[in-house]
Amino acid sequence: HPWCKYWVHVLHLNTTGGKMSKSKGEFLTVSLLEEKGYDPMVYRFFCLQSHYRKSLVFSWENMDNAAVAYNKLIARIAALDPAKGEVDETAAATLKEGFVKALDNDLNTSLAVTAIYDVLKAKTNDATKLAALSAFDQVLSLNLLAAAENLRKKDAEEAAASADPEIDALVAART
Repeated sequence: HPWCKYWVHVLHLNTTGGKMSKSKGEFLTVSLLEEKGYDPMVYRFFCLQSHYRKSLVFSWENMDNAAVAYNKLIARIAALDPAKGEVDETAAATLKEGFVKALDNDLNTSLAVTAIYDVLKAKTNDATKLAALSAFDQVLSLNLLAAAENLRKKDAEEAAASADPEIDALVAART
């Protein structure tokens, strides 16, 4: 099979002091990010927020901001209920059209990320939103739905662990 159809060379990753380079001893690895407590998806999200033709300025503060934004995004997706309604194919196609337009605009990933937020604001049911987000995630590979599901499970486990049967019995008796 063909290896790839397109090759895109992105501009350099810069630090606040200039170009990041191996010869200066300034370079980033996934293991370093994980060592510092960052999910590699946060770094991907950070990179996707900039157009490939623009230099990206890396700093730990920018990574912190990306981590907060990514975690808020995951929390908003986790709040969607897949059982709420059937997928509205027309609405999903309209949402996907905005995403495709963003990528057709010189592979503008920052606009594609904005399209994710547009889906969350859309006046449609949760099942349709999740269907659109699933399609977007196949392109961006941000692990959105899996991370949201993990967050839902974690929240459910924490709620179950913090439940006190004695208090629940008193609440039931009072009701």
